[in-house]
Amino acid sequence: MYETILIPTDGSDVAVTAAKTAFALAGQFDADVHALHVLDTEAGDTAYGEDVVQAVTDAAREVEIETTTAVVESDGPVHRRIIEYAANHDIDSIVMGTHGRMSLGQHVLGSVAERTLREAPLPVITVHEDTVVPTDIEQILVPTDGSESANAAAEHALEFASATGASVHTVHVVDASDIESDENGAIHDALEESGRRAIGAVVESGREQDLHIEASVLSGIPHQAIRDYADANDVDYIFMGTHGRTGVSRYLLGSVTERVVRLTDVPVVSLKALEPDE
Repeated sequence: MYETILIPTDGSDVAVTAAKTAFALAGQFDADVHALHVLDTEAGDTAYGEDVVQAVTDAAREVEIETTTAVVESDGPVHRRIIEYAANHDIDSIVMGTHGRMSLGQHVLGSVAERTLREAPLPVITVHEDTVVPTDIEQILVPTDGSESANAAAEHALEFASATGASVHTVHVVDASDIESDENGAIHDALEESGRRAIGAVVESGREQDLHIEASVLSGIPHQAIRDYADANDVDYIFMGTHGRTGVSRYLLGSVTERVVRLTDVPVVSLKALEPDE
């Protein structure tokens, strides 16, 4: 499933956590690992870049994983250089760090991780400094709203579960802000029924693959409900789509996935539904 994993690194503590997560996945899937440092200007410190990718190599050697390293210049946005490298080297997933528990008004990893999440046509796995790196993968969580991106994330999650033997949890969260004026409960009932259809599709696909799967419709603030559910059920990975049914001006990445990425203590695997030409 993951035959080649990319670790973009800047030598920070969170990049070290990302590397540990990538090593755990590499051990699980017998994958090759690439460590990449992108110089953010033409005058970037090449020697520093060589040092940080060598640090990844040294850490990987301790767990008997071989790495390929690269230090590359960027003639444009750093995240596009990361995505370009991934495309040129048949990378199956990118593992990278965010800056952790920041206020919701701030960008992650200087916006590099956020932009990579938005644009990468492959799974991007994000961690922060407080992330607990799973060694044994037993439980995974798939929040869904029935959108194309959520369905893509669910499909990927089920494949991941089949490969690792993990149990699957799928949830839909009825947003409390959408039912504030719902005096007779009609809006809540309609949203809950829509949620049941969304999780039902995941359950059906999972059962076709003989996977153990639990499904729940929750109510609350979506990113908080997802985080709390993950904590309560000892979830090891969360799989989410990067766009959802949140309106033209309110993408899921900005309102839910991004907040889960920033606040949860477990790795988040983010995917977007690919366009026909991607």
